[in-house]
Amino acid sequence: MTTSSRPLHRPPALRRLALGVAVAILGTTAPATGAAGAPLRDEAGPPAVTPADIHFRHDTLRPGSAGEVGLLPASVDRLPADLAAYLQPTPDHPGYPAYAGAVVLAAKDGVVVQHAAVGTAVRYAAVGPPPGLVGVELPADQQIPMRPDTVFDLASVSKLFTTIVTMQQVERGRVDLDAPVARYVPEFAAGGKEAVTVRMLLTHTSGLPAFTPLWSRYPTPAERFAAALATPLAAPPGTRYVYSDLGLIALGVLVERVTGRPLADLVRDGVTAPLGMTDTGYNPGPELRSRIAATEYQPYAGRGMVWGEVHDENAWSLGGVAGHAGVFSTAADLSLLCQSLLNGGEYRGRRILRADTVRAMLVNYNAPLEAAYPESDRGLGFELNKHWYMMGLSSPVAFGHTGFTGTSLVIDPLSHSFVILLSNRVHPDRGWGSNNVARRAVARDLAEAMPVRPRSREAWRADPRDLATVTLTAPLRRAAQGGGAASFLLWYDTEPRYDSMRFEVSTDGGGTWAPARMLLRHGDRDWTSDGTVTGYGGRAWWQVSVALPDQATHLRWSSSTDGSGQGRGVYVDRVVAGDRDGVLFDGEGADASLLVAEGWSPART
Repeated sequence: MTTSSRPLHRPPALRRLALGVAVAILGTTAPATGAAGAPLRDEAGPPAVTPADIHFRHDTLRPGSAGEVGLLPASVDRLPADLAAYLQPTPDHPGYPAYAGAVVLAAKDGVVVQHAAVGTAVRYAAVGPPPGLVGVELPADQQIPMRPDTVFDLASVSKLFTTIVTMQQVERGRVDLDAPVARYVPEFAAGGKEAVTVRMLLTHTSGLPAFTPLWSRYPTPAERFAAALATPLAAPPGTRYVYSDLGLIALGVLVERVTGRPLADLVRDGVTAPLGMTDTGYNPGPELRSRIAATEYQPYAGRGMVWGEVHDENAWSLGGVAGHAGVFSTAADLSLLCQSLLNGGEYRGRRILRADTVRAMLVNYNAPLEAAYPESDRGLGFELNKHWYMMGLSSPVAFGHTGFTGTSLVIDPLSHSFVILLSNRVHPDRGWGSNNVARRAVARDLAEAMPVRPRSREAWRADPRDLATVTLTAPLRRAAQGGGAASFLLWYDTEPRYDSMRFEVSTDGGGTWAPARMLLRHGDRDWTSDGTVTGYGGRAWWQVSVALPDQATHLRWSSSTDGSGQGRGVYVDRVVAGDRDGVLFDGEGADASLLVAEGWSPART
């Protein structure tokens, strides 16, 4: 896509004509507006948003209805049903259920609009051998239903707690993000890691490998920690993105060294106690076992069905407390953490991070690696803008994390909303597959609950299909004479690079098509595109103007998607076109019925 801040070059007569056609057909058009809290920056080029644009609120969570916060109740009400659908095999998750059970919690503007549980927390005693991996069920009276307050092994969502206590030490001046890790943990320098910085551990650019089976290679926790710290680099620091458990294990050791306190105590005193997260911590006591969701049958580790202790083999072998895994929590407790981050690091007057620290954690430090590693977008500890599980809640500043056991949280600071999904998808066996389809479903439902309101009675929306190209075509009343102009409103939010909208013009009755350069304007800001837009659209309606070629006969909007992960979609409204002889198309009047929608549907307020 090419962009420019200059308007399209059109003869003055055509500029006057385009304006005259738009005014005559549409009347006075209200300025296009975006969603509250979704600023459009003034720089030339497509819309952008950065952590500096985030408006932190000071909400306190409370239960309430979707309508109170402007959400569509039907979409919010779908959350439990969509979650329950994956308790059985589905076309997008065939062979096995996505999980034995799950809990979802969704909130906006401090109002918890959904908190529901489906399925079973403890269902299986064992699993049969591959390839069948048949689950061996417990007797019915020994199975435990899932509850909204079920406690889950968070797996890698634990990394966020390690990140927060690290950033607390940065705030206190005890840790420098750009200092070598070896300054704080001297033995970490082994294996060529002298130049690896704290920031590199947080952004997974240290050059460390992803994983090593510490639990099976070394006999004691002390030897396992030593081996993790001594692991040599697999790549030069800062040159690759490799998601690494080993880096977060090292970070956990680092904060213990600089404070002289155990990681579990740092998390308790720095995060969970201030926020009132009473069900969150490492190594839950036996009194909580009946509320804990079971995870995986691990006979290869001599563990049987894992229930009540950490699932991750390395964290288990390190005593249940490690920088990469080990935290257990509930959806309600995690909602307090999510809201504190939306509040800029504070909740109910208790501050865990400064607001400027939270903003710093949401900068995409891996942007230079994005071309080579498209999944590398990361702040400090947080994943950013991941459509494959954040869906329509995504934006350049949307943040969250996933966990191997089937957990995830997605936080959208532009709409002040979040959704938490906790599941035991590894119960009874990880071989039953990922629960990404369910992660996408709950994020999609919350995003769909935030309506895109047409500027007329109804707009057109590209149907949200995967692996599809869908078109909306406007046949002109006659061929444009001497060129002409078209105008329409466009709202788009797609997965960057992989999903896009393309505006095209035909001059031969629809036989061939060519992209048309567009001028997009919102308020006092404009930019140009070569005909294609992708990614973050500012959550705003853009007024689009196009200079038509001589003999233009048809206009077409084409929306294309890949196999997984979408934004909130593509909408078109108020289509008009004209030339020196008058109106060519009136999408709000006589020509509305002539639009040919193949995979597009009317969208009403």
